[in-house]
Amino acid sequence: MRVYALGDPHLGFAVNKPMDIFGPRWAGHPGRLFQNWEATVGPEDIVLVPGDISWGMTLEEALPDLTELDGLPGRKLMIPGNHDYWWESLKKLRALPLSTIEFIQNDAILLPPGSVPGVEGQVAVCGSRGWITPGDRSWAEDLEHNTKIYNRELGRVRMSLEAGRKAGASAFLVMLHYPPVAEDHQPTGFTDLLESWGGVLACLYGHLHGGGAQNRAFQGVHGEVRYRLVACDGIDFTPVPVFEAE
Repeated sequence: MRVYALGDPHLGFAVNKPMDIFGPRWAGHPGRLFQNWEATVGPEDIVLVPGDISWGMTLEEALPDLTELDGLPGRKLMIPGNHDYWWESLKKLRALPLSTIEFIQNDAILLPPGSVPGVEGQVAVCGSRGWITPGDRSWAEDLEHNTKIYNRELGRVRMSLEAGRKAGASAFLVMLHYPPVAEDHQPTGFTDLLESWGGVLACLYGHLHGGGAQNRAFQGVHGEVRYRLVACDGIDFTPVPVFEAE
């Protein structure tokens, strides 16, 4: 069993919203994504999906996209992105007719023992959508609103980590949709939390598209936490292993 990640699938089968308006690399991307996924992920593997899953505005519109992902190999763990307007309560999400998709919201999901190479204890997958950080160029455009959402999302990430620890985890994988740091690469409340929590192995995030934004994204190890951008257009629409040793 391996752990993979792929964010921002941006599917829209019910709303007919092709992504090629964002550049030629997106032309026909669902077919390439599905083909690469099937060639990479096995039925016993786990795929972390940090948001921007469907362009659907309602659960009804999102269900065809979720159903397509549900039929792909592997177990999928998801958090919402900023475009996932269809995301509702966990009760409604967990009532959907899906068999391989699980949703994380203010809680955590434990991985089977042995899922992470070199980690003997229990590992929890945690996360939340996140928000822009004070180093973002748009932060000051609505300071009061951004500060409110930023602090709320920090609280949700902490709640998720606490849920994982309460369930017995000693190590954690964290998903955020928004990058945990802005282009200035300065520490934020998100990085401070993850790096002081203890046992956070990696933070996987998405949201950024296009070579310029992705090239400026912080990726690497800081404070013993490894950060990686996994927006699908930056990883050739192919799930990537969370642990390089795999």
